[in-house]
Amino acid sequence: MAEQAFIVVEHLYKQYETAAGPVPVLKDVNLRIEAREFMALMGPSGSGKSTFMNILGCLDLPTGGSYVLNGQDVGKLGKDRLAHLRNEVIGFVFQGFNLLPRANLLDNVALPLVYCRVAKDERVRRAGEMLEKVGLGGYGNSMPNRISGGQQQRVAIARALVNRPRLILADEPTGNLDTKTSAEIMNIFARLNAEEGITIVLVTHEPDIAAYAKRLVRFVDGRVTHDGAVLREVMMDEQP
Repeated sequence: MAEQAFIVVEHLYKQYETAAGPVPVLKDVNLRIEAREFMALMGPSGSGKSTFMNILGCLDLPTGGSYVLNGQDVGKLGKDRLAHLRNEVIGFVFQGFNLLPRANLLDNVALPLVYCRVAKDERVRRAGEMLEKVGLGGYGNSMPNRISGGQQQRVAIARALVNRPRLILADEPTGNLDTKTSAEIMNIFARLNAEEGITIVLVTHEPDIAAYAKRLVRFVDGRVTHDGAVLREVMMDEQP
């Protein structure tokens, strides 16, 4: 029997209830994502890609179908187990950095370890290691408002890495950055994927950012319309 993929999504369906009735957002989505893949998600606004990312991140549950992560059927897990997956298997990187403004960079990176009840000395050690990994080893005592946007995103990546996740979900991670800084951030993701084997799923509207991935999935109206090579003609059809 073939080994099960790291992520298996079958006949995934998601709808939201509104005053006007149910609104379908995802319609019969089927995807397999192997460990160590680097995948970009694209699609116009309202296509369902952000909802799909929320389901992958165990932040939302499907209305129908199944999502299996690392052999576990997410739809059958209780709140505690879902929280465990979010804290210890998945790392999140967002467009807006989401750093705590009154905490220094070391404490920002260490925050997920607080939720896991890791001892303070170990939190400090691991947070320091992650800042080193993203090139900010000497910045631990700095405050978020004293560093650039690109450096803030590096801190956000370090925070995503501190629990040693197997999966990183990045939602428009370069959306607030200039071209040069975006390339620096994407090179970090590419290195984490190639050298450390971390599975990366990235949402972007930018073709030059999607080009860093090895696989492209495009959503339109809640359905997958392309799954395969990072084709230029598919990326250039992107509409925000």
